[in-house]
Amino acid sequence: MSKKASFLLPLNLSLAPFLLVLLYHLLSCVAVHGVQEKKILTLHNNIWSPMKSNEAPSSCFSHNLGKGRESSTTLEMKHREICSGKTIDWGKRLRRALTLDNLRVQSLQLKIKAMSSSTTESISEAQTPLTSGMKLQTLNYIVTVDLGGRNMTLIVDTGSDLTWVQCQPCKSCYNQQGPLYDPSVSSSYKTVFCNSSTCQDLVEATGNSGLCGGNNGVDKTTCDYVVSYGDGSYTRGDLGSESIQLGDTNVESFVFGCGRSNKGLFGGASGLMGLGRSSVSLVSQTMKSFNGVFSYCLPSLEDGASGSLSFGDDYKNSTSVSYTPLVQNPQLSSFYVLNLTGASIGGVELESSSFGRGILIDSGTVITRLPPSIYKAVKREFLKQFSGFPSAPSYSILDTCFNLTSYEDVSIPTIKMIFQGNAELEVDVTGVFYFVKPDASLVCLALASLSYENDVGIIGNYQQKNQRVIYDTKQEKLGIAGENCSF
Repeated sequence: MSKKASFLLPLNLSLAPFLLVLLYHLLSCVAVHGVQEKKILTLHNNIWSPMKSNEAPSSCFSHNLGKGRESSTTLEMKHREICSGKTIDWGKRLRRALTLDNLRVQSLQLKIKAMSSSTTESISEAQTPLTSGMKLQTLNYIVTVDLGGRNMTLIVDTGSDLTWVQCQPCKSCYNQQGPLYDPSVSSSYKTVFCNSSTCQDLVEATGNSGLCGGNNGVDKTTCDYVVSYGDGSYTRGDLGSESIQLGDTNVESFVFGCGRSNKGLFGGASGLMGLGRSSVSLVSQTMKSFNGVFSYCLPSLEDGASGSLSFGDDYKNSTSVSYTPLVQNPQLSSFYVLNLTGASIGGVELESSSFGRGILIDSGTVITRLPPSIYKAVKREFLKQFSGFPSAPSYSILDTCFNLTSYEDVSIPTIKMIFQGNAELEVDVTGVFYFVKPDASLVCLALASLSYENDVGIIGNYQQKNQRVIYDTKQEKLGIAGENCSF
């Protein structure tokens, strides 16, 4: 035994240089190809799969999830499709959502260009032409608030400023779950007049000044508004003020739009909650109550769970929060703009001359849009790491697609976005692929390219799932932390 041992020792030493070189190359391969940074995605156990598609939807009304400190409150947040009260053809719905999402992005780009050029033209009228009566839906989230003593379900939108609901009497309203708000039966409702400073603030919030004037020589005193959206939806009505209850916090004299003529893609919701940055947004109007801080955690649509919308800084989170400054851009003052400094796929850092530019973060856009040079780098590296799977044709705005119907689960590379200050958003595993067809025969990388390099990128809600996203408008910063958003 001693002879054998003495023979093996010099043999091992002689192999040492070769083994070291081999180990170096193996480690380099891991670093280059991101083998260690992958996650498992289950393909056939989501809400749109055949085994779950017949489950009954829940009510649209969400609940108060409790009050933290005196200056904070939390609301339950639901996905609008889950509570539509209808049997959902998920394949049709998911495909149409892409079309509508593209219209929204086109609308945002037009609005950005109009704001950047300091045009005096009505921004709303410069957007995609209105199409009335459209019955398509898009992928958005809702909360329930108490407006003048009545429950109202509102679509949450950080890309809009004015909060509005459908009102009685209504000239033309879409069908909603629950009764319309009726200002005539509320003792706390007040009219906003057209000669008020609040009415003039509509220019920043909607692109249209409050409308005065009158008909047949009779002066008009109410402040009329009109807001149109890129997907063909619009609301028209007059401004009013009312008490609004957000969880356990009551806010008096909250200014909102009383919609008398509303068309489009709001589903069964009562209206929309504007969480933008102008003076008429809910965030600005509740500054004294919540200090300009709100956050949300968007649940995964796949399991039909609820998330949360919190006002104030007492939010629940078990992981550390990384912060990045909100970019100050006077021409985009109503948007939340971040500085995207880098990205990685499976641990491999990407290179692009477009890093270091502003990118919007938006709860109303679904699919993240990237400048062409960044998207090409993402696509190239993703295909390098996610290889060997059957490809599938492109669909709509998505051009990196696969047929995964024969797989139960797949291992996919992680996707990370890096922002100024080294804040990091790691896309949840459910936000990497978009199921164009529920049976996984057409599954696409849930990222899309902008048309032009100088267009402004947008981080959509599909890539924000299972993240606590914290907007601190007073400190001018945005926080990100991974969180299980299911309630």
